[in-house]
Amino acid sequence: MRRSYRFLLRPTSKQAAALAACLENHRMLYNAALEHRRTAYAKAGVSVRYGDQSAELKHIRADDPGGQGRWSFSSQQATLRRLDKAFRAFFDRVKARRTPGYPRFKGRGWFDSVEWPKDGDGCRWDSQPEHPSATFVRLQGIGHVRVHQHRPVLGRVKTISVKREGKRWYVVLSCDEVPAGPLPATGAVAGIDLGVASLVTTSGGVHLANPRHLAATADRLAEAQRDLARKKRGSKRRRKAVARVAALHGKVRRQRLDHAHKAALVLVRDYDVIVHEDLRIANMTRSAAGTVGQPGRNVAAKAGLNRSILDAGWGVFLRILAYKAESAGRELIAVNPAGTSRTCACCGHGAKENRVSQAAFACTACGHAAHADVNAAVNILRAGLALRRAAEAA
Repeated sequence: MRRSYRFLLRPTSKQAAALAACLENHRMLYNAALEHRRTAYAKAGVSVRYGDQSAELKHIRADDPGGQGRWSFSSQQATLRRLDKAFRAFFDRVKARRTPGYPRFKGRGWFDSVEWPKDGDGCRWDSQPEHPSATFVRLQGIGHVRVHQHRPVLGRVKTISVKREGKRWYVVLSCDEVPAGPLPATGAVAGIDLGVASLVTTSGGVHLANPRHLAATADRLAEAQRDLARKKRGSKRRRKAVARVAALHGKVRRQRLDHAHKAALVLVRDYDVIVHEDLRIANMTRSAAGTVGQPGRNVAAKAGLNRSILDAGWGVFLRILAYKAESAGRELIAVNPAGTSRTCACCGHGAKENRVSQAAFACTACGHAAHADVNAAVNILRAGLALRRAAEAA
């Protein structure tokens, strides 16, 4: 299997300045390559490819030995491939008749990662293995940077990336040949219903809490954003205010990620088969504002629901659950969620009148009453097991 490991870096002040300079030079390279493509096509109708720009790197590095020449050649090629990938995605969207989204120039706050495509080429993981108590990663032009390695790295390190988040620096390792860690079978199966009141409700009636991290930080975040709005653009105080808002958002994101890991681990340890809804979260959280000619209805209520859904972090949770289930040898099944919250788990009668309230379910046909999320989770489990039997029969 292929897995990623993410560790906090502990750079010195000089190394932090070098990391910032590395990011800035790669950002300038990205923007220059984008301008090259735009100008060539606008002036001469010529399409510039990755191979053409990669061949020019040698001359760019020779002309700027104190800037672009300091960094790894392969990491600069990875930056050019990043631009090429953006253009390929742009042309794919054009062919599919979707909103094209032409690649944009990267501002200072929009380019925060650099990749080294191969361990040993301009970078080296665990560059000082003889050190008795610390782990280091060596990066060309920066040196041996200390890593806060909180867990062992399994498999073979393939690529190394450095990412900046606020004032923090992280190293991300992509590893191949990571051995699986299957858990002992439990013989239990569960359907799970994702919600806002509870993050997860299982078909057995277990509720996993939704901490609502964004709502808990809302007052502090609103104060920080009001303070930011009063600052003059380009000023030093505005940069500090931006950093404060970013730090609050970063803390919420880390809290949400931590809770998602813990909730997914509980499910993976307890159940052999887990069935969940195949949710289209982007569609569910689309704005209801409408247009000037056709304004939406209940816009404020829909905006609040969207905020609650995004605060719960369903997408993050499902992604983490998927890779934990694969690693533990568990089976994960996604089913169509249509009708699961309105259908009676006892008699199969489906009607919107069955859903009495957010938490209560009472069937108008047979009188079955249950918690609405538990009833939905039972329907989800049955649909998943039916799909599983059909796949086995085929």
